Amino acid sequence: MPFDLGPLALIWLAVACLVAGFVRGYSGFGFSALLIAASSLVTNPLNFVAVVVILETVMSVQHARGAGPDVDWKRVGWLLGGAAIGLPLGLWILTGVTEDTARAVISGYVLLMCVVLLAGWRLSREVVGAPNGVAGVISGLANAPGMGGLPVAAFFAAQPMRASVFRATLIAYFPLLDVYSAPLYWLAGLVSWDTLWASLIALPVTLFGNWLGGRHFFGTDPQEFRRFAILLLAGLAALGLGKAII
Repeated sequence: MPFDLGPLALIWLAVACLVAGFVRGYSGFGFSALLIAASSLVTNPLNFVAVVVILETVMSVQHARGAGPDVDWKRVGWLLGGAAIGLPLGLWILTGVTEDTARAVISGYVLLMCVVLLAGWRLSREVVGAPNGVAGVISGLANAPGMGGLPVAAFFAAQPMRASVFRATLIAYFPLLDVYSAPLYWLAGLVSWDTLWASLIALPVTLFGNWLGGRHFFGTDPQEFRRFAILLLAGLAALGLGKAII
């Protein structure tokens, strides 16, 4: 089994992939954070960084149809420019610490992002230009553990953006960020044969969850579900933090 996972750990991660895929298809974000937070309870979370990048890329392709007209490409460009600076620095920091320290840092970061998202911080108008690049730097730092989407989702949620633009812009940004991230993960030693094996095992369950979530999105208010997803993520992060401390 990949990463020496036992049967119970594999079942736990399969359920996590299904739930995280559904959340991703429904709200446009949250997959990487949910799966990394869930994996931290049964293995070194850094093992799954490259796995979530592969799965995120495939899901973005799965939901790319129809998203193009709503993508804010200027915003995507600023985000990517910032992420190009933040990601190498984040990888240098994270790969130099112990497993428990990485688990604690990741869990603490997720909890902080959940608080920001739940706080309902709002801006009176949309942010344009260079401030999006600053958000990209933060996203790049956060993508060292494969969770660059959370700060961007929090940043978007604070602005009066249409739900379709919010979701489509995230869908466009994620695969481009992942293409940039992949070789850096390999250079940092986060890619192995176990990475590919785990990705192949997780792919069918993840795509099914993503498909279900994508269908559900169009018939239900995404804001209410987003709140539920954030609370679920906060619970997993709290468990991971407890595991790191204890």
